[in-house]
Amino acid sequence: MPMTALKFKPGIVSDITSYSNEGGFVDGDKVRFRFGFPEKFGGWEKYSSNQYLGSARRLHNWVALDGSDFMGIGTHLKYYIEEGQTFNDITPIRNTTSAGDVTFSATNGSTTITVTDPAHGANEKDFVTFSGAATLGGTITASILNAEFQITSLISSNAYTITSSVAANSSDTGNGGGSVVGAYQINTGLDVTVGGTGWGAGQWSGTTSGALATQLAEALDASETAIDVDSATGITAADLVLIDNELITVGTISSNTLGTGGGPSTRGASGTTAATHADNTLVRLAVGNADSANDFVGWGNAASVTVPGAQIRLWSHDNFGEDIIINPRDSGLFYWDKTNGLSTRAVELSTRAGTKTSVPTVAKQIIVSDQDRHVIVFGCDGLGASSSATQGDGIQDPLLIRFSSQENPLDFFPTSTNTAGDIRLGGGSEFVQAVETKEQILVYTNKTLHSMRFIGPPFTFGIKELSKNITIMSPASAIAVDDSVYWMGVDTFYLYNGQTQQLPCSVKDTVFLDLNIEERDKVHVGANTEFSEIWWFYPSLNSTEIDKYVIYNYLENIWYFGSLARQAWLDRGIRALPLATGGQYLFNHETGFDDDGSAMTSFVESAPMALGDAGRFGFINRIIPDVNFAGSTAVNPSVDFTVKARTHSGSGFTQTDDSNTTQRSSTTPVEVYTEKLDLRVRGRTFALRVEATSLGTKFKLGSPQVNIVQDGRR
Repeated sequence: MPMTALKFKPGIVSDITSYSNEGGFVDGDKVRFRFGFPEKFGGWEKYSSNQYLGSARRLHNWVALDGSDFMGIGTHLKYYIEEGQTFNDITPIRNTTSAGDVTFSATNGSTTITVTDPAHGANEKDFVTFSGAATLGGTITASILNAEFQITSLISSNAYTITSSVAANSSDTGNGGGSVVGAYQINTGLDVTVGGTGWGAGQWSGTTSGALATQLAEALDASETAIDVDSATGITAADLVLIDNELITVGTISSNTLGTGGGPSTRGASGTTAATHADNTLVRLAVGNADSANDFVGWGNAASVTVPGAQIRLWSHDNFGEDIIINPRDSGLFYWDKTNGLSTRAVELSTRAGTKTSVPTVAKQIIVSDQDRHVIVFGCDGLGASSSATQGDGIQDPLLIRFSSQENPLDFFPTSTNTAGDIRLGGGSEFVQAVETKEQILVYTNKTLHSMRFIGPPFTFGIKELSKNITIMSPASAIAVDDSVYWMGVDTFYLYNGQTQQLPCSVKDTVFLDLNIEERDKVHVGANTEFSEIWWFYPSLNSTEIDKYVIYNYLENIWYFGSLARQAWLDRGIRALPLATGGQYLFNHETGFDDDGSAMTSFVESAPMALGDAGRFGFINRIIPDVNFAGSTAVNPSVDFTVKARTHSGSGFTQTDDSNTTQRSSTTPVEVYTEKLDLRVRGRTFALRVEATSLGTKFKLGSPQVNIVQDGRR
């Protein structure tokens, strides 16, 4: 029989049965389609060896008047501006103490330092920088204390612990002196979504800010029933205390010993397990505080508080000229002034110099409109009590939009002589995302889509509802490309190009049935316009972090998917290559064909194809490959061809002598590679898999030919 050329349909189709997709592809990873044929997509390498702290979920690139190329990077811990491969921390300060408010105490042999500061307002993992501290008398010197620290645990609303770079000795008996000043950065955000009640509600670890706490005065083994603490003040018999993961019922108290004489403490209470605990371990009063609202929560009990900010830390940001305005979602608005330099931090917008009126203090997103230069604030608080009020009223309205006067980011109270104003969305229950396009701003609530346009005085902006009963996955799942806007809903994909329509998706079930909806806020979208692609990154069903992607090629109207952990994406523009974040690094994409210096696995697999007439077996004994290695940097790049046969649609693939390698042997004047692959594969249907696993390999698959010989029915 003559050789049979395999003509594959472009894209991946996984939402129908594999036999229904004969002649198409059903699976792949790190491949794209161009001109209808699959090829390995570009690799990536670290933009810089420097690291930032936290999970970076938002990027913004802009250029200052002097040509400085800035990249804003918002993580769940900090906000950075990158320039020249250096990450500059501009995280705002929320509070600076008076001199002497902060004191320290250390324990011989321990790196744990207890910090006392009345009403500090900090959470675990927050950052604080100390200055003006004196030595504690031993190894804990002034230079060690006068630095930035991340808070390791909360003791109470008045105390917490940090970790020193060296252990204290017996001479460290001082308190740091009377000139210590603490500068607290804005509270860090969550990296994993937490519900509004239960563990994680209130401050970190489920404790409320007023819960009483002390420390062990000596190490405690698993059998001791007399527990020595630094201070037993406020603790009474029958109270419950928590040490690490163990609950203990307090017995008779004598001085600072919990459980003496005829009333020993009961170890391993409420189903917990008695364990050993190190000296200076935190001891929390779980039940028994004078105010029951201060009882520790999280051990089998729902929290008594509801947390409005239970979502992960997300940022919105936009440059106002050469400066930048940043907004941690559901928190304040902050301004970084380029003229002050990269060594200065952003400040609260309402504290900037100048006349300020009703500046919003909380918001879900900010945009600076390109053409008319208004600062637009979505899901914010209302106007202040009067025209002279500096700040808004502090009450967040999830459907309210306010905008500043033109060219003035500080003037938000509308008057007859400015262009400030507000609009309240009439559909849905909460603002989700706004996307700026060439002619309008598309505004999404959880149920509706609106168009916001500049219409000039006296109303400045007008709004019109475009669609009802749509959904949107997350605050970063919609993107404008050319004159169209694409977004991911909770169960489908959408397109707006003058009218709203669902995008037919050939991999819809593959994506939405393998998506961790609890972590939906991490879903984000990016464009790769060089290849006409829209990328959505999402966490798979059993992952709390981004690990998958799905791509829509809007030029060829096809879909493909794969695995890649990227927390934020920014298309090329000011910088020559797309950039993405992952693992505390910034990566250049579409450079080379490897995974940051390591080999990258890329494959595509076809649907099963018939080997002969219905009911007959066929035999494949030869493949003539059709593959191009143009662009490869390896001397002898190669791909593996695997043919997999089936006897019935419900059976597994049966593999025999079915895997061979096609390797390039010459690069000029045309691709010269393995002439033929000899195989021995028998069955009723077969599938072809082409896979590249070697370093420096780029491949493009064409139309390989197979030699099929009719075999018997047996």
